[in-house]
Amino acid sequence: MNAKTLLAYYRLTKPGVMYGNVLTAVAGFLLSSAGDVDIRLLFGMTLGMVFLVSGACALNNYLDRDIDTKMERTKNRPSVTGVISAKNILIYAILLSLLGVLFLYIFTNFLALSIGIIGYVTYVWLYGAWTKRTSVHGTAMGSISGAMPIAAGYAAVSGSLDAGLIIVFAILYLWQFPEFFSIAIYRRKEYKAAGIPVMPVAKGVDVTIARIFIYTALYVVATILLTIFGYTGWTYFIIMLGAGLYWVKIAYQGFGAEDKDVWAKEMFRFSMVMILLLCLMLSIGPVLP
Repeated sequence: MNAKTLLAYYRLTKPGVMYGNVLTAVAGFLLSSAGDVDIRLLFGMTLGMVFLVSGACALNNYLDRDIDTKMERTKNRPSVTGVISAKNILIYAILLSLLGVLFLYIFTNFLALSIGIIGYVTYVWLYGAWTKRTSVHGTAMGSISGAMPIAAGYAAVSGSLDAGLIIVFAILYLWQFPEFFSIAIYRRKEYKAAGIPVMPVAKGVDVTIARIFIYTALYVVATILLTIFGYTGWTYFIIMLGAGLYWVKIAYQGFGAEDKDVWAKEMFRFSMVMILLLCLMLSIGPVLP
């Protein structure tokens, strides 16, 4: 197997999506650990999530071959160009998925494994194969799957369904709406061409901007609940509230923006800042004053 083929297999895992999901899983793990980190458990959970998310992304690539040919940002995926056969993509996705389940089974607990599997099924089938293609509410389904890794990471330590797990799930669920809706605004022509009924295509840009503002505000509220419920110190509270209010300000500017696409790109870029800041503060928030 040559380097080009190896790179193609790597790209099938959607590295950006995979690393982002694993990062949130680690952040959830460290929040739940509150400074007392079990390295063996962290290693096993991380490997399990790497394989499970990679398998889900590879399978999603396999299933999305028809619509990926119609979008500029996806038309060069290995699943579209044919550098890897459909049969081999499917085998690869299944192997990665089974490895993910195996590692989570060996190293974590029933709750973490269950959350991981639910997230997998939701992303591949309920979102990717169904609602993404048929409903404006596909984002809501996709956001459920996107919030599962942080919940699984948290549950790997806690082993229980407590307030902390519910809050971190809510935080990631809410974050994904302004993040994805922003992308959907400036790529709405591509989504329309592919027949994907994202919010800006189905309801219009102005309605989408209003939803972005609402979900951004709700996200900020969710982040500070961790301090209110005693999971983090006040340093976390001040930093996340300050950054969150700035993001709300950017969201509000969308109502009067002359160029909605330029604003949406700014909104998306800051969503990346917010998720990185969130993961950092979740990791150290419990041990800060």
